[in-house]
Amino acid sequence: MTGNPQTNSPTTGSAAHSEADSGAQNALRTAVEQGLPTTIADLCALVRIPSVSWAAFDRAHVAASADAVVALVRHLDVFESVDIVQAGIPGGTEVGQPAILASRPARNGRPTVLLYAHHDVQPPGKDEDWESDPFTPTVRGDRLYGRGAADDKAGVMAHIASIRALVAAVGRDFDLGLALFIEGEEEFGSRSFATFLNENREALRGDVIVVADSNNWDVNTPAITTALRGNVTLRLTVRTLEHASHSGMFGGAIPDAMLAMIKLLATLYGDDGSVAVAGLTSIDVPTPDYSEEQLRAETGLLPGVSPIGHGSILSRIWSQPALTVTGIDAPSVDKASNTLTPSVSVRISTRIAPGQSSVEAAVAIETHLREHAPFGASVEIDDIDTGEPFLVDTSGWAVTEARTAMTDAWGTPPVDIGVGGSIPFIADLVRVFPAAQILVTGVEDPDSRAHSPNESLHLGVFKRAVLSEAFLLGRLNERTGH
Repeated sequence: MTGNPQTNSPTTGSAAHSEADSGAQNALRTAVEQGLPTTIADLCALVRIPSVSWAAFDRAHVAASADAVVALVRHLDVFESVDIVQAGIPGGTEVGQPAILASRPARNGRPTVLLYAHHDVQPPGKDEDWESDPFTPTVRGDRLYGRGAADDKAGVMAHIASIRALVAAVGRDFDLGLALFIEGEEEFGSRSFATFLNENREALRGDVIVVADSNNWDVNTPAITTALRGNVTLRLTVRTLEHASHSGMFGGAIPDAMLAMIKLLATLYGDDGSVAVAGLTSIDVPTPDYSEEQLRAETGLLPGVSPIGHGSILSRIWSQPALTVTGIDAPSVDKASNTLTPSVSVRISTRIAPGQSSVEAAVAIETHLREHAPFGASVEIDDIDTGEPFLVDTSGWAVTEARTAMTDAWGTPPVDIGVGGSIPFIADLVRVFPAAQILVTGVEDPDSRAHSPNESLHLGVFKRAVLSEAFLLGRLNERTGH
């Protein structure tokens, strides 16, 4: 995103560094620069592994990705333990995808930092929608293209590269405590996440948690994500007939399921396209300037198609609910017959504003759907998944340290941003580690197109993100009295 963001200057730090600080920063900067070719080569090797964690895809690829990541982590030679770990999924005997867990204790009063990223990726979609093969990392201009190049194998490599830089600058015998958690199923709902946390609580415990899975304001301005929407997803099935009937003989008297579904879905929206479900809430927070022209440029909105909703554009994305029909099961156009369809199913994805319980939101959505079913149609709701929204407490010392590190690395202070997407497992981190300070950072920019065809990583952004984290680790390695 571009525009005139409201920045938050660090309250301590960059204007008056001591000579020792400058020397440490120079060493870290040199290490990041010299290590960047190897870092990008390692990232490309990870992108080549099609580690899609969805149930319909081969789990062997996710296992191969875990093996590749654990080899990189072991080569750092800074952790007391490095393991590939799988946790059980609640409610059954199935286990989650393999994750990497590594830890080393803090010494001499230094804090411990938990670094999180994920090595699994979204399905690539149709190959013809990509300008190059999704699992063949390809550099065009200043961007690296490939599925997972940004989300989130670049996050994995940002952690590894920043630790490499710290080792190069101060040696392996540093005092900072580190825990590393590289998950293997974030793109499939982190189904074993809560179990994993409970089973590995002590190895994961940290004073600061860095979640490297978000965006920056633009390619020149870093960001700290301070608000995330939650989510409620479900499958809705509408039935009106016991069997299909001839549309010519009975059409006009019998409501088919498609008609009922269309009318029911229409009740979910107001005339301006905003969500019209009673009980879904919004929050009122200030937002930076962001124009309709920027929205059009960053999303590919077609000429003549208007944006939807009300309020500032960023408030619609960050702090209001949004509801999207993401899939539909119905007769295809190519195979359609002249019949009244007896049942239709859709997948509904709802993003809920920070401050609202996902359980409360799910009840509101289900109540609306049942109360607005037309013609007495049968409504079935199942396969419900929820994730909590998140608001970051920005008053802690870790946020101040992160602001300083980002300012020094990027040459400009970071922007506090909201993100319309969801990272539901953060609520689990808050539950298990209530005293930890959580920093949500990232390597993406508005044109990264995560989850979409032609996903890419801006290499300049990546370099600055690695440098920011290296500076943060360096600062925390010198910090006592946390």
